[in-house]
Amino acid sequence: MAQREGSLEAPTRHPLNWKDPEFYNEGALFNELERVYDICHGCRRCVSLCNAFPTLFDLVDESSTMEVDGVAKQDYWKVVDHCYLCDLCYLTKCPYVPPHEWNVDFPHVMLRAKAVKFKQQGASSRDKLLSATDTVGKLVGKPVIAQTVNFVNKIKSARKVLQSVLGVHADAVLPEYHSSSFRSNYKGSQVATVNPGEKTTGKVALFATCYCNVNEPQLNDDLVAIFEHNGIQTTIAEKEQCCGMPKLELGDLEAVEKAMQVNIPVLAKLVDDGYDLVAAVPSCVLMFKQELPLMFPDDEKVKKVQQAFYDPFEYLMLRHKEDKLNLDFKKPLGKIAYQVACHLRVQKIGMKTRDLLQLIPDTEVLPIERCSGHDGTYAVKVEFHKISMKIARPVVNKVKQFDADYYSSDCPMAGHQIENGLDNDSAPTHPLGLLRKAYDI
Repeated sequence: MAQREGSLEAPTRHPLNWKDPEFYNEGALFNELERVYDICHGCRRCVSLCNAFPTLFDLVDESSTMEVDGVAKQDYWKVVDHCYLCDLCYLTKCPYVPPHEWNVDFPHVMLRAKAVKFKQQGASSRDKLLSATDTVGKLVGKPVIAQTVNFVNKIKSARKVLQSVLGVHADAVLPEYHSSSFRSNYKGSQVATVNPGEKTTGKVALFATCYCNVNEPQLNDDLVAIFEHNGIQTTIAEKEQCCGMPKLELGDLEAVEKAMQVNIPVLAKLVDDGYDLVAAVPSCVLMFKQELPLMFPDDEKVKKVQQAFYDPFEYLMLRHKEDKLNLDFKKPLGKIAYQVACHLRVQKIGMKTRDLLQLIPDTEVLPIERCSGHDGTYAVKVEFHKISMKIARPVVNKVKQFDADYYSSDCPMAGHQIENGLDNDSAPTHPLGLLRKAYDI
């Protein structure tokens, strides 16, 4: 078969065969890394996406052969450490993804490498802590403790101590904690009559997420208010754990499975009861739409949840197509600089957030399709923070140039990363907050 330069076919994704013992064979992993690295070296289209690719290309260019065979095998890990599984290379740049015969899935090779490393070495205390979002939220999200942690996190001297002891960069934005969580305050739906559409049931169960439960509960408050203003009945999952994305990025696939075993039965029952599913954080939505189905391709409940899960703006635009979206906007929003979150882009649903915000009269939206470099934990680690801010710089510059009334991202952490780069007193406004403002509710 003749080798083709690239593929014009839609990319497909193979399941992650992580239960196979060969998956953790380091020799087989290095062979696959060398194969993929060599293809990437010959292409270099992804050089601007993140720091994984510049790291690889520098290793090659500085080697004795100026080819991948001149790179020490132990240096392969340097590339892996910079990949935060945004998936943009796979979906937006690489011409060699399956069904191309070269079968390049860079993010899944990186994930395999992270899993092998975790299996061999475990994780540092810092990385365990940063990925234990449920546990930290429960411990810190209590009266007095939350206020104390928030206060201490704003003191430069305390942050420098945290940097030296734990490896959390002193200049990184850390999320605030609220002792009054969303789940504890949710009072139930005020919508009595369900109004189903052709593709939407008109009743939604909200996966609250760790972040929107204790760090920014306002996002879930806004989501519920907007959905109910549109006649969509809401409820919340009876119980939930972290979606598993932080553990996935760590390579701790067994922890991902444990979280799945808690979440999926609860969510699948909600689907059986006629509910659609939403979450306010793109990474959590992606976890249920893509990552879990690829890890557990034969699990029927996982498939059921996958088919019922929506991004909030995706859901609202479906309601719009069904003539069920409330278009009675009270306030214009002016100019919005909108960073399109990576984990939203790779859901392959289009720019539903932009499309909805542009329905608001006298509102202009500038979409910025560049990564913020945050990734949940990457930007707070001392060894990666400065690099993350460099990745964010094009986004920050676009926001400055647009002279926007608001800047925003569906990923709340990306919004704060931009805030950190702007280095002024402005703050991001989440798209849900913008939409609620436009409705004046």
